[in-house]
Amino acid sequence: MVAGAATSGVAAVLGASMLVVSARRQTGPRVPAQWLLAVGGGLAALSVVVGLVGTVILADGWSQHQAQRGTLSTVVATGMTLAGLVLCVGLLRLPSVAETTASAVRLILDGLVIATALWFVGWVLVSEPTRLLGDPVPLFCAPVLLATVTAAEAAGLTVIVAIRALRPRSGLTCIGCGVTVVTVAGLGVAAGICQLGVNLTVVSAVVLPVGLMMIHLASRTDEASGGVAFDVLRGASGYAFLPMLAMAVSAMYHLMRGGDFDLPGIVSGSAEGFALVARQYFALRDVHGYAGRLAEREAHFRELAHTDPLTGLANRRGLLRALHNEGASGSPRVLLGLDLDGFKNVNDIRGHDVGDAVLVEVGQRLRANLRPGDVAARLGGDEFAVLLSACPEEAQGAAERLLEVIGRPYDQVDGQIFLSVSIGLAGDPATPDVEALLRNADLALRYAKQQGKNRIERYDVAYDQLLRRRTTLEHELRGAIERGELRLAFQPVVAVPSVRPVGAEALLRWHHPELGQVRPDEFIPLAEECGMISKLGAWVLDQACQQLSRWLADGHDVWVSVNVSPRELHAPEYVVQVAEALRAHRVPPQRLVLEITEHVVATDLDELIRRLTVLRLTGVRIALDDFGTGYSSLGQLRRLPIDILKIDHSLVSEPDGTPGTTDLPGRPVAPMVDVVVRLGHQLGLEVIAEGVTNPTELASVVGAGCRFGQGQLFGWGVPAEHLEAMLDAATSPGARPVPAPRTASLGAVAPAETPDSDSPADQDGSDTAQQYLPPKM
Repeated sequence: MVAGAATSGVAAVLGASMLVVSARRQTGPRVPAQWLLAVGGGLAALSVVVGLVGTVILADGWSQHQAQRGTLSTVVATGMTLAGLVLCVGLLRLPSVAETTASAVRLILDGLVIATALWFVGWVLVSEPTRLLGDPVPLFCAPVLLATVTAAEAAGLTVIVAIRALRPRSGLTCIGCGVTVVTVAGLGVAAGICQLGVNLTVVSAVVLPVGLMMIHLASRTDEASGGVAFDVLRGASGYAFLPMLAMAVSAMYHLMRGGDFDLPGIVSGSAEGFALVARQYFALRDVHGYAGRLAEREAHFRELAHTDPLTGLANRRGLLRALHNEGASGSPRVLLGLDLDGFKNVNDIRGHDVGDAVLVEVGQRLRANLRPGDVAARLGGDEFAVLLSACPEEAQGAAERLLEVIGRPYDQVDGQIFLSVSIGLAGDPATPDVEALLRNADLALRYAKQQGKNRIERYDVAYDQLLRRRTTLEHELRGAIERGELRLAFQPVVAVPSVRPVGAEALLRWHHPELGQVRPDEFIPLAEECGMISKLGAWVLDQACQQLSRWLADGHDVWVSVNVSPRELHAPEYVVQVAEALRAHRVPPQRLVLEITEHVVATDLDELIRRLTVLRLTGVRIALDDFGTGYSSLGQLRRLPIDILKIDHSLVSEPDGTPGTTDLPGRPVAPMVDVVVRLGHQLGLEVIAEGVTNPTELASVVGAGCRFGQGQLFGWGVPAEHLEAMLDAATSPGARPVPAPRTASLGAVAPAETPDSDSPADQDGSDTAQQYLPPKM
């Protein structure tokens, strides 16, 4: 017996020492828990050693030293109670087991429910009439009862932690089992000393180091740091059914055997009830808190669903909600639609981060300049809206203020950014239709954009008519070619002063069976916006080449010019398209002139030069149309690979109504025409004066040395057969002869097209379209 006690004592001390070593090696958040486990293990080992020493001393007169055994049992039981409490606290202090005091209290209560059931079942087994342990426990061993409570709580806490531990759960489960083994073994030592004899004491002392070793081994693995999941909905009462069932069965068995309930039984039953009530109270409070948080989150997400995440303004849903609320209140309302002008350039040049910063500042400026109750919203991209509770007159003043505020510079790291805004205003207190109000504001905004931007436009009923017509035109235009509604008109280009037609500009015309004659300035911009311009341009090019081929086959000496849109010009396949049209209709390339406007020059000059150079390699001529409207500079003109300058009508006419100057008696000259003609001739270009409407302007053009004219004076765009009649009349024997063209303009005509010097046309001084073909640089 002495040898066994000595061995058990040494093993207990060794196990406690290993826990101390583990605690000293720990780092991080597990250090406090590990030291608590080491202190608890040390107290348990010390209590067991004291109990073993006393047992060895009292072994010879074990039954005669009843008082001494009671005192020794009290000391061991007290020590084990303290050790069990410290070990339980160490278990709760492990990382992620009980992160807050409230979660620790919940785990303790859950463990107490199981512990009370275990204690009650044990009380039934050791009390009258069952008495599994023989004689009842004497009063002087009452501290043992405290040790039993601690052991039961350790067991209950271990069960709860094991149930709720996250995978892998072996670490925490092993530590909990080790704590339970230590407390139960200590209880066995105290009980053996108190009443049951030396054998139970020694056996319990042998088991205790096993529990210490389990704690030590589990503490060395990372699995011991696994967390404990706490679910409000599942962790409230499901675990309590089995303990309550065990208590109920034990109580019924106790009563059926004729037993009664003394103070410990009543206390344990009351403790179980209070533990359940307290746990359910906390569970109910958790559920209420959980429901409150759910409600807050729902409100938060509902608000997020109506809020723009970048600017913090309302989004489209938020605006619709405000519109419906305002409509229900019946108060007058005005909706402003706002769109930033040129914002795409900010994203393209400065980057999207700078663009987002500008949008955020726009939102701040809107919010700072609205009254309480007004709603500002970002509808997407650079489009905003403001809902005002005001009459249209008050809203006009607010819109003017916003126009000025948003137009102020935006300070950024790379420098200031300047933007303007277009605003559309719509409001009708008598109209509760939200969709109509949104649509009206959008129509007004679109009209403001079309009218030049940086302005305010109020909705007008006429906008509806314009929109309906625009929508109808776009729909009908898509099938106009297939239905045969398009045709070409040809405006003659004449040689001056003979006014003999030598070329023609192909103009697109659209006659709809229901809409009637649709103006080109109405459907051409629409075709550019909706992506139809390339299809229309291909049709015009093909039809113009086909008609030119017929005229050439009939012996008419003419060329035809076709207008080219910027989108067509920058399309990679356009050069192939031109070459295919010339080949298909067997048209000499120099007979086709492609006209571009000065507006194209204002975009990307280098890319334009590359495109025009490739086109000129096919043999066609290039004309710069509307020259003089302000886009081209002299340096650009020298670089552009063009053959013809077409002077804009604004230079041909006299804006102030005064007659032109004269360089010779009786020859009025328009000063700007004279300058452009001289400049074109110096650059080797031919010049055509557009928009000649009266004899005075014709005289000015002729006086400036310009050889070609186009305009009302020589005829509007006419069908092909009418122009063919004009060509026939010009080549009839009675046609008026004119002097031969300047020699300087003849050198670039292709050899196959150059007239023979002995031909009758040269001998009698008449002019031909072949001679007037624009020169190729």
